[in-house]
Amino acid sequence: MKKIIVTGATGMIGAFLARLAATRGIEVLAVIRPGSSKRRNIPEHPNVKIIECDLGNLSGLPPQKGEGGILFHMAWEKTYGGGRDNVAAQMKNIQYTLDAVELAKRSGCSAFIGAGSQAEYGRIADGTLSPFLPVDPQTGYGIAKHTAGALSRILCRQYGIRHCWGRILSAYGPMDNPYTLISYCVDSFLRRQTPALTNCDQIWDYIYGADAARAFLAIGESGKDGSIYCIGSGKAQPLKRYIETIRDSIDTKLKIGFGERDYYPDQVMKMQADIRNLTQDTGFFPDTPFEEGIRHAIEWRKKEMENEKN
Repeated sequence: MKKIIVTGATGMIGAFLARLAATRGIEVLAVIRPGSSKRRNIPEHPNVKIIECDLGNLSGLPPQKGEGGILFHMAWEKTYGGGRDNVAAQMKNIQYTLDAVELAKRSGCSAFIGAGSQAEYGRIADGTLSPFLPVDPQTGYGIAKHTAGALSRILCRQYGIRHCWGRILSAYGPMDNPYTLISYCVDSFLRRQTPALTNCDQIWDYIYGADAARAFLAIGESGKDGSIYCIGSGKAQPLKRYIETIRDSIDTKLKIGFGERDYYPDQVMKMQADIRNLTQDTGFFPDTPFEEGIRHAIEWRKKEMENEKN
């Protein structure tokens, strides 16, 4: 692997992917939204080149020269809140994914690696997610992710491009979005506030952002054509323990508002990744304990909060 193209390179996993690849001597073409406020997430490195291009203009992006490169499509619009059921926006995301495949073809890429989601599964009874589990997406976001994965696989097959799809469960770390549960708790504790939470009895699988990026890079290197991989740690524990670890990493005296919120009517109570085929095909295995990863996330957020004051 000598060159990669990364869409959505300002997102947490995309930014970690760009950093990891650059340090390994791989040329990185980071495709970002013009004027993105997250541009600072892109590492300043001689191996990294930034290309400003809206997703809507991806189809017109000139070929990025270099035979044998790999395109990682990490970009997606409307990923949270009401936007997840914005049908028009999610339809566009499907087209943007196919536009990314076309860019891979124009650029002579040998592989296309897409970022899917656990939302493709819908509500699963036992919560253990494997690539071979039937899907039943319930949200527009989940339906669009599944459709984008399936259609891009067909298009890649037609073009002779290796296709892999990584379904991300729950990732956390520096550069994470502010609306996630982990970010909400980190911010609350750093501000000496009590986060309002459910009982947090859910059994959950969290993977550190840099580990998730390593997983995608490993898939790029040796993932099997047509394969789906679940991106998680492969381990799960009660959500309450994660929250307590965050609190204890900041101040053990801080209070936690367990039980102050009700569960959603369709609350998923278990989410754990089966990463066996990922490990077998690529040799990947996560190596960042939550206690270590959350310290990095807290330190990053502290610096961000200081910058916000200045």
